Amino acid sequence: MIEIPGYGVMNIENIVCDYNGTVALDGKMLAVAKDLLTELSSSFRVHIVTADTFGSVKKEIEGLGFVLKILQSGDHTEEKAAYVQSLKAERCIAIGNGNNDKRMLETAAIGVAVIGKEGCAADAMRSANIVCNDIGDALSMLLKRRRLVATLRR
Repeated sequence: MIEIPGYGVMNIENIVCDYNGTVALDGKMLAVAKDLLTELSSSFRVHIVTADTFGSVKKEIEGLGFVLKILQSGDHTEEKAAYVQSLKAERCIAIGNGNNDKRMLETAAIGVAVIGKEGCAADAMRSANIVCNDIGDALSMLLKRRRLVATLRR
């Protein structure tokens, strides 16, 4: 449970991450993301959502215990949002960087846009509750929850 003054009480169970550009670069999972998500997986269920553009995600997350959602539709923006909704959006933190992450970030209880090496789509930034410079900052905030509280409290 995360209590944020003036914002609300959050019972977050799921962390839903876009893959490429967010926790991976050019199809390879970033070491910092792998380490922090593994640590977070002891408290949260970690979900990776991706179209798997590089065909590498299964190998990259093998053995980590993360839930993998390979996108199938022609509308990844809505498919990602529907996936978050299926997990009970009020129990999700979503993290992404692309235009197709916009609705996922809006739908989740807390949406985090990550700038990273690929940059971040302006629509994703406008849809997020928080914007972080990189995935390490975003995931560390979930481990050190006072950072999250300091950013979102009113």
